[in-house]
Order: sequence, then structure tokens, then C-alpha cells
Amino acid sequence: MAPQIAIVGAGVFVKSQYIPILAEISHLVSLKAIWSRTEKSAKEAVEIARKVFPNVECKYGDDGIDDIIRDSDVVAVAVVLAGQFQVDMSLKLLKAGKHVLQEKPAAASCSEVEAALSSYNSLFSTQSAKPIWAVAENYRFEPAFVEGRKLVSEIGDMMSVQLLIDGSMNSSNPYFSSSWRRDLAGGFIMDMGVHYVAGLRMLIGCEIASVSSTTSHVNTDVPPPDNISSLFQLENGCSGVFVLVVSTKNPKIVWRVVGLNGTVQVERGNKDGTPGYTVTLFNANREIKSAFYPYSGVIEELKAFISDISVANLQKSGKFEPEPRCAYVEGARDIKVLDAMLESGTKQGAFVKVKNFRR
Repeated sequence: MAPQIAIVGAGVFVKSQYIPILAEISHLVSLKAIWSRTEKSAKEAVEIARKVFPNVECKYGDDGIDDIIRDSDVVAVAVVLAGQFQVDMSLKLLKAGKHVLQEKPAAASCSEVEAALSSYNSLFSTQSAKPIWAVAENYRFEPAFVEGRKLVSEIGDMMSVQLLIDGSMNSSNPYFSSSWRRDLAGGFIMDMGVHYVAGLRMLIGCEIASVSSTTSHVNTDVPPPDNISSLFQLENGCSGVFVLVVSTKNPKIVWRVVGLNGTVQVERGNKDGTPGYTVTLFNANREIKSAFYPYSGVIEELKAFISDISVANLQKSGKFEPEPRCAYVEGARDIKVLDAMLESGTKQGAFVKVKNFRR
């Protein structure tokens, strides 16, 4: 039988992404329940989901969470809440033995991500098999970055890495309204920036060792800072540049890796009205090869998580290695990079080392 899961959260992303995508892969998974803090929002999401999952249950409030925890048929939960609430909810569900797929970011701050990992490890320190804690970072599953990483391995030693994000978000975006992004200094850059750092780390296959950043605040609709320019150095010795401008009207997002034998570029955009990424290889012979990859990272990450929980439930005991791109520690590493950049910004560009989490 397909594993049964619940969704904790009933906001825009659940309605526009999770429910339609789970509907596409309904042969792989069954949606047992949707929870929200309020009855109204839970019912709205359930009404949409029942078009494909007619038996999905509506849960809300403290009693609803307790019902999900007690339901032995629910083997996994997707936690899709505002950033400052996700970790506590995830740990509560993990403690109850549920596998958890938590939406990015891994935590709202660097200190929280460290405390979260410590709590998770202490909860299951004596168990050979522990519930999976995954972070939903779709950039690591986008075919463009998978292919881009292969191409990077073909261009020789890295000479330079650039990531330019111009206009990542503005106040007209429906996801902008989350209150934690407005209230938490740096929270907006942390929330959106983890995507771009995840794409960068996926592309280069190397960790960022240290950063030096300057920050500024221009758009008062978002908390400070809303602009960041950072120099960074990779563990392999290569240097790079990271520039993020939050609120421009004409977004342009480009990752670029320059090697001794060529250059690989990944640019976000669209082709014939389809959103996705164009991956281009400029080789040493001045030849240019380019391919377009539509967005499919969210569905691929969900498939990976469902596959992992299916195997884990069959195996029950013993050592099991889930998909590493989903690992909570990977989300923690994304947070650490951005946290170091923000810290450097408060220190007038002083170099800050990036702490690397080991598995």
C-alpha cells in the first residue's frame, strides 16, 4: 500500500504546490490529513485536496495535532508553516516517531539550527533506526543543477564562481505576507537566500569556507538588510562573489562557474512561457551548448522523500541512508553560509568562517 502522510500547514504553498503535486503522484502516496491552526484554513485546503484524495481528514488546533500524532496509519508528515514555527513542530512529530519533510529554511536562525540538530540527535542517540528528518530544498533536485554539476566537472579546475540575484522578491508576491519575514532582521534574506545557496553548493560540489560581506537597507517594506554583496572562498581555494538584491522589478538570477577549460552558466527564466533554467556550457573551443530545463524540483524532492519513507517502513530496523540531498544537515549548511554573510555585514566586511556540519 502507498504510505499515508499528513500535511501540517494550509497556506498558499500547500494549496498551490503540495496538493497539486501530491495529486500527480497519488499512485505513490495517500494524503490522510491536513492540519491548520484554524478550522477555516484547514477546511479550505481539504476541500481542494478531496478532488483527488476523497478521504482526507480535516484537522485543526491542538486536538488536531494530537490526532495526527496518535494515528499509526500516518507514517510521515510534511511541515509547511511559517519559518519560526517549523522546528518545534518537526521535533514534536519526530519524537512521536513520524518521518518529517520540513519546508525550507531549516530554521529561522543559526542558533536555532544548531539547537535543532542537537535535540534531534539526543532524542534518538540510542536507536539504530531513527525517523527521517528531511528539508524540502527543491533547488538540489532541479534537473538544471544536476546537469550543471556534471558539466562543472568537465571544465577543469575552478577559477571563479559568481552568483547574481537581482529582484528575488517584492511585496506583490503572495508569499511576501508571512509575518516572520517582516519581523525578523535578516529573515527575508535567510528565507529566500537558502534557495540560491543550495543551488550554488549543488552546482559546485564544494563547501564555502569563509565570507566577507557588506549589507544595506533600501526597501522599508522588508526588514533590514535587503541587499547583500559578499566575497567568499571555497574549501578548494577558489574565490567567488554572491550578490543578492531583494526588491527590484526585473528579476535576473544567474549562477556562473569559470574553469580552466570552460564556463558553466545556469540562468533562471522561461522558454515559450514555461518557467525553468537555461544551462549553458562555453567550452575552450569557443563552442556553446545550451539546454532548457523546466521546473520540476518540488515533485522530485517529494518523490525522493516518499521513496525513503517507503523503504524505511519496510526495513523497520538497521542502518538506512536516505537521499542525502534531503538531509536536514544540508539545509543547516545553507543557513550557516547566509548567517556568516549577515554576520560579516554587521562587522564592516570582516572575514567570517563558515562552520560546516558533519553528518
